[in-house]
This record gives sequence, C-alpha cells and structure tokens, in this order.
Amino acid sequence: MRAAVGVMNCLCSREPPHYIALRHYSIVGAMDMAKRPELTNQDYTALAEFRHALRRFQAFSEAKAIEVGLTPQQHQALLAIRGAVPPESATIGYVADRLIVKPHSATGLIGRLEALGLVVRHEGSTDRRRSILHLTDKAEGLLASLSVPHRDEIRRLKRLLAGLR
Repeated sequence: MRAAVGVMNCLCSREPPHYIALRHYSIVGAMDMAKRPELTNQDYTALAEFRHALRRFQAFSEAKAIEVGLTPQQHQALLAIRGAVPPESATIGYVADRLIVKPHSATGLIGRLEALGLVVRHEGSTDRRRSILHLTDKAEGLLASLSVPHRDEIRRLKRLLAGLR
C-alpha cells in the first residue's frame, strides 16, 4: 500500500514525467527485492568470476582486433555482418542493433569500413532505399584470422565457466 501511495503522490506532483517513471520503477524494484531469495557468498563469487571472465575475453578480443589494424568496434561490425542470418538482414539497422549503438553511429562506422575497403553496400532487392552490407574478400580474410583465436578462447573459457555453479 505504501508503494501505491508513493506512486500516487508522485503522479499528483508537478515533477517532470521522466522523473515519475524512474521513481515508479525504483518502488517496483524495491518490492521485487523483498521476494528474492538471499544470495550466498558462493553466488557472489560465481558472479564475480563470470564478470571477470567476460572482461578478460573482451580485453583479449580488443587486443586481437588492434593487432590486425582494426578498432574493436570495426571487428564487431564485421562479425555482425558475417554472422547475419539470413545474409540479406545485414543492414545498418542490424549492425546498430547488434553493436548496441544508435543508427547514425553505425552509419559512420560502416562508412569508415567502406573507406578501408572492408564493406560494400548493395541496394536491397525489395526496397531500394535499404542497403544490404557485404564483406569484401579483404574483410573475410581479416575476420577469419581473428575468428580462429576467438573460437579457441571461447572454448577455453567454456571449460572455466562450466566449473562455476
């Protein structure tokens, strides 16, 4: 009941709408917290180890991209384009979604990859306003040289993560 009163007071105030939403979610989040089971020290250790493994993989990946002359984001974009299923779904919007960036940022990134001779745009078959992205042979070679060590690192981490319970 107290949470409902807090929301009602918030709705009746003259605070900006974005503040209302944030305050509402914090009240709801506090109510959900009361229902959750307590975490053990082992749970915190497992979470910390998992986060550490993710960060190590990210650092590994960034270093490998830089070794071949790419930025980490360029590598991620090439991988997103190559991994798109079906390949016709590899658009600027798709890359933006996969990299969790705004579409205009993805547009700039793809423009830089085009300038490096790594990506080409082709007109969409059903919608000519939509560009389908394709990797060049040069990009395919770079990506292959990056993907083998990444696959090996993932396999190594898989064994490590399997031990976390």
